[in-house]
Amino acid sequence: MRRASGRAVLLSGLSVAAVAAAAAATLGLGGRGEGEPPPRRTGPAATTVVTRQDLVDTQTLTGKLGYGAAVPLTTTATGTVTWLPEPGATVRRGQQLLRADEQPVVLLYGPVPMFRDLAEGAKGSDVHQLEKNLSALGYRGFTVDDNFSAATTAAVKRWQKDLQLPETGVVERWRVVYAPGPVRIAQRLVRVGASATGDVLSYTGNTRIVTIRADAGEVGWAAKGVRVTVVLPGGGTVAGKVSGVAPADTDQQHSEQAGPDAGGGTVVTVAIADQDALGKLDAGPVEVRYTAKERKGVLTVPVAALLALAEGGYGLEVVDPATRTSHIVPVTVGMFAGGRVEVSGAGITAGTTVGMPG
Repeated sequence: MRRASGRAVLLSGLSVAAVAAAAAATLGLGGRGEGEPPPRRTGPAATTVVTRQDLVDTQTLTGKLGYGAAVPLTTTATGTVTWLPEPGATVRRGQQLLRADEQPVVLLYGPVPMFRDLAEGAKGSDVHQLEKNLSALGYRGFTVDDNFSAATTAAVKRWQKDLQLPETGVVERWRVVYAPGPVRIAQRLVRVGASATGDVLSYTGNTRIVTIRADAGEVGWAAKGVRVTVVLPGGGTVAGKVSGVAPADTDQQHSEQAGPDAGGGTVVTVAIADQDALGKLDAGPVEVRYTAKERKGVLTVPVAALLALAEGGYGLEVVDPATRTSHIVPVTVGMFAGGRVEVSGAGITAGTTVGMPG
C-alpha cells in the first residue's frame, strides 16, 4: 500500500486505461465487426467467478497526534509569580493555575472571560457562569441564575475559606481564569519570580486529538461527525470522528505544531473518544483512513478480468464450464476498489465463470 504525507492516496483501484491496455496485450484480443456474433473461444488459461459483494474505496492521509492548540494563559494578577505548575500537568475546575504573591489564580469552566469583579447585586451571564461553577464544586444554598444574591455571597465566602483566602464575598477579576474544560499545561512562558501580569503559561486541552493538514481538495470529504479510523505506529487502530474543519491560516494549533514551513491548506481535527486505546502515546505521526466511496451488494470481478474491446468499452470472457468454450460479453464498469471492479451486463450474474489472463 502506498502512502504519502499530507496527500490522499488511493489504496486500491487501477487506471482504467492501464487495465485496458494490459488486458488487451495479455489476451491478444482484437475487435469484431459490427453486427457479427460474438466469437466462440476455446477456454482461457484461468478462470474466476463473478461475485456479489460490497466495494469500499478507502483512502489515507497522514495526521499528527497531540493535545491541540497551545493557548496563552493571560492573567490580570498583580505582583510576582510565586508558583507555576509543571508542563504536562492537568489542571481541573477549582484548582490553581498559578500563584501570584502566594495568592491562587483558579481555573473555572465557561466561555465568558472574567472581565470584572463580581459582588452582591451584580447581574449577568458572567454571574450565572460563576454560580454554575460554584454549584459544580459542591457549594449549595443559592439559585444558579444571573443574580449575585446574598446567598451567592455566602457560597463565595465558603469557597474563599476553602482556598484559605479572606472571606470577603467578592470575586476579584484576576482571581479566576475561564477555559472550556480541564487544561494541560504546555509551557511556562515566564519563570517563577517574574511579573504575574500578562501571558504566564500556555495550555492545551487534556484529551489527545489528531490534526490533518492538507490541500482543500484532499479533505473535501471531511465534515463534522464523519467517522474515520486512526492507524497508530505499530499497526493498531482506534476509532475517530471529525470534530472540526478550518482553513489552516486560522488554525493556530496546527500552525504551531507543523512549524513555520507548513504552508496553507485546510486543517481537519479528529476527536478520539477512547483515550485509553491510545495507551501512553502522546504525540507523533499517525495515519487517518476514511471511506471515500462505497457500493453495497454489487457484482464484481478482479480488475484483470476486464478486456478492452476494439469498438470501445470493456468486456468479460464468459466461460461455459461444461464445454470450456467462451464468448465475449460487453459490460458496463462501475466502481474500482481493492483490485476489483463493479460490472453489469447481459447474462452476468453472481457465479458466472469468466476468464482471467494466464
